[in-house]
Amino acid sequence: MIALLMFVVVLALLMVGIPVAFVFGAASIMFAFFIPELGLDVFAVLPFRIYGIMSNTTLMAVPLFIAMGLLLEKSLMAERLLIAMSALFRDVRGGLAVSVVLVGALLAASTGVVSASVVMMSVIALPLMLKAGYDKGLASGTVAASGTLGQIIPPSIILIILGDVMSVSVGELFAGAILPGIVLVGLYILYILIKSFLSPEVAPTSLELKEISFTEILLAIIPPLLLMVAVLGSIFAGIASPTESAAFGVIGALVLALMNKSLNFEMLRYASLGTVKLSGMIFMILIGATAFSLVFNELGGSDLILEFFTEDIADVWIFIAIAMLSIFILGFFIDFIEISFIIVPILVPVMHAFGIDPIWFAILIALNLQASFLTPPFGLSLFFLKGAAGESIKTIEIYKGIIPFILLQVVALGLVLLFPDLVFAFL
Repeated sequence: MIALLMFVVVLALLMVGIPVAFVFGAASIMFAFFIPELGLDVFAVLPFRIYGIMSNTTLMAVPLFIAMGLLLEKSLMAERLLIAMSALFRDVRGGLAVSVVLVGALLAASTGVVSASVVMMSVIALPLMLKAGYDKGLASGTVAASGTLGQIIPPSIILIILGDVMSVSVGELFAGAILPGIVLVGLYILYILIKSFLSPEVAPTSLELKEISFTEILLAIIPPLLLMVAVLGSIFAGIASPTESAAFGVIGALVLALMNKSLNFEMLRYASLGTVKLSGMIFMILIGATAFSLVFNELGGSDLILEFFTEDIADVWIFIAIAMLSIFILGFFIDFIEISFIIVPILVPVMHAFGIDPIWFAILIALNLQASFLTPPFGLSLFFLKGAAGESIKTIEIYKGIIPFILLQVVALGLVLLFPDLVFAFL
């Protein structure tokens, strides 16, 4: 019961807004110090665990994929993509919103960094949609949801983290996420087309956009597609590990920036500093979470939860339902990284006890965590969107616009639950 109290204290401190790494570390030290059976000697093995994190080759892919995403953010690639896609769908009602979703999917497959994608789309696509007469709710919802596709479409940072936490192959997670990601993109597009058909005033056609040649469209779409195929294809073919592919992706991003004539010292400085900040935050949280799991397990927390689900409940579907509902609710209040490092390690032993396929379960978690970017009041994508959009759109309009897309994510989660073959199609 002390372990459960520790868990509740950590969640309460996170919801208050105290920095994550400090919460993990402080709670671990406090409970170890005040419980005589433990004492601070429990941390004697912590340096060895931290060294294990430092020498983990899989986690090396995280800063490399972040660097790739930040370089592409400044390379003007997104702007060219959006212009090309918008011209392609200019005759379709709601076509501009459809093009935003497709560009979001391409950016997700090229960068994997949600913050970069949402900010890019907010700066480039949102003004264009508002100028074309789109409903503010639909425009903001489309931009925020499209920007978060990087959570499920490979190369996703969260899939790399889940691969490490759950001890499964990152390459298999990438392959398993392809079809669920495509399904989610399809649901977004279907919703936009139906909404545009039923309420023509919310999504007009974009005939005022200038036509561009098919060659220009190809020149805008092919480079990011080639980068995506090179990075992911090398992983799926077994030619390179995720870390090696991420390094190749950074070189590809530099080449694309050079082709777009946007490569300069300021871009390199921005990408380098951004990579250090984001990577530092993730690894500090990981070290704090390691200290938390050390004390939590010593207090018998994992054994208690395992016993509760396997003996008291003893039903795999009830376990999955409780796990998914807990992650979804926690996503309203805390970040996906915290959920990955607090909740997921607790669920993994139960998952193994029930014989649940870890790849399938990880994709369910990734889809669920994607919703945490969109659920108010603390959805990060909503903050990114509001910060980039400024006074052009109200917060309440963003909240109204995002609700249908959250429901579509729940539908996608349900489809993967009912049809596990969606995950195994490319494995």
